Amino acid sequence: MRTVGVEEELLVVDTEGRPVPLGPDALEVASRRGEGENPAEHDRGEREAGVQDAAHLVPELKAQQLELGTPVCSTLTDLGSALRFWRARAQSAAAATGAHVAALATSPVPVTPVPTVGDRYARMLEAFGLTAREMLTCGCHVHVSIADDEEGVAVLDRIRVWLPVLTALTANSPFWSGEDTGYASFRSQAWHRWPSAGPNEVFGSAAAYHRLIDEVLATGTVLDTGMVYFDARLSATWPTVEVRTADVALRAEDAVTLAGVVRGLVETAARAARAGDPPPAVPAAVLRVAAWRAGRSGLSGDLVHPLTGRPAPAADVLGALLDHIRPALADAGDQQRVADGLSALLRRGTGADLQRRVHRETGDLAAVVRAAVEVTTDRSPGTPQASRGSAD
Repeated sequence: MRTVGVEEELLVVDTEGRPVPLGPDALEVASRRGEGENPAEHDRGEREAGVQDAAHLVPELKAQQLELGTPVCSTLTDLGSALRFWRARAQSAAAATGAHVAALATSPVPVTPVPTVGDRYARMLEAFGLTAREMLTCGCHVHVSIADDEEGVAVLDRIRVWLPVLTALTANSPFWSGEDTGYASFRSQAWHRWPSAGPNEVFGSAAAYHRLIDEVLATGTVLDTGMVYFDARLSATWPTVEVRTADVALRAEDAVTLAGVVRGLVETAARAARAGDPPPAVPAAVLRVAAWRAGRSGLSGDLVHPLTGRPAPAADVLGALLDHIRPALADAGDQQRVADGLSALLRRGTGADLQRRVHRETGDLAAVVRAAVEVTTDRSPGTPQASRGSAD
């Protein structure tokens, strides 16, 4: 069975819903408790060079953020327990500084982002100007194990048409600078300001993939491999495919659904490659349009159907996604949980829908953040309960 792991970026907020630059302080607390790595070692460039197979709390580009990472998991039950455990650990560390964590992909209230101290972050700010200064977004990255780079690239070539759907089902960023943007995932719009972000054409082979990486780096535009922000890529550290298109999910169970879908897509793609089935010949330009549409409407409108290239209701697209990966889900024992998770998203909506609902009811963006804080570490009845043993 393919293993899976998740990285989530969280906002650190005060009781008024404002993002506050207490992420480094929270990480110091976690480090003293033995719940995080040494913040002095957390520049992403250094971590890319060699990290341990362990769950962690680490910094991000802005001091109003922190990132959690689960251990490598074999089952969605273990992954769900680990996510809830590490969300609770992040909240405990933030609470020690007088703050909270919120699984929001953008800040609903106006904010001036504060950069995290570090040489690499400073170089990013210098190189990318306003894009880097304004960037305060939180995503969710899903890692799924692969046999080798050839299998990984075969997977990348075959899952690319489905990646916009993942943006839609995790949409959790309707607000930016204190106003409703009209997008369900405005994070996806902001993120694509980075020069290397977005979809790719079919690679065809691991050699072609690595040549493209070398050519991107040779432009001198991105700082390092960590800034090759493809929608999905081979991990520079682990033998995994890393899918990067999702907003951080407000509910932990929605993140579990996402991880189950991604694992199903990876396994389905690997089987198709072994069978000699060619990847869908969809141009990257069409995928960019599909991604834009997914970020605009989330699950509340039509999406571009990955199999037809035509608009279709979100429920039909999720149904096609489930049908596409059903055999892989069944073999992993994930079919019922993923099907229930997708049904729940269609029934109650995404994080973006919840945020807008709270804002309609209260007229208060701070109330939106407070509601998100409550949901972020919620352990509602019937959900797997985390323990230290399940996360370590």
